[in-house]
Amino acid sequence: MEKVFPSAFSSTTNPEYWFESPRLYNIDSLVVSNAHDARYSRITVVFQGDHENVDQILRQLNKLIDVVHAIQHGSETSVDREMALFKVGVKPEKRTELFQIIDVFRAKTVDITDESIIIETTGSSSKIDALERMLSSVGLLEMVRSGKLMMARGLEPT
Repeated sequence: MEKVFPSAFSSTTNPEYWFESPRLYNIDSLVVSNAHDARYSRITVVFQGDHENVDQILRQLNKLIDVVHAIQHGSETSVDREMALFKVGVKPEKRTELFQIIDVFRAKTVDITDESIIIETTGSSSKIDALERMLSSVGLLEMVRSGKLMMARGLEPT
């Protein structure tokens, strides 16, 4: 089960002190960004785990002095997206197939040279995984992903 935890905390908090436990957590995604209020930053943590791990992590986070709040959001109560950049090595005469893939995934070209194209996309993790698989067959050289960004649905605070 995937768990997403946005957490508002003061800018002085160092994320390396988050999980002060001999128990290790396997984090799938960790995103740190500025919050709407400049006094705070936001951390979104995604991991696979059971209810016991969720409760333990929430308790640990909410004990930290600089943490304003740490809450759980699942896919039913939130919207999440990732952003990715892909660099593909491709000569001009071989670009037709690549442009078709870009179009199908509603991605966009953000840089183009004689020998490569950089593609940008946003969407679900599964969309980005699928695009990566498709681009691997046409000369994928590099990829970088943002990790999950998320926001609570409706008027609930994130």
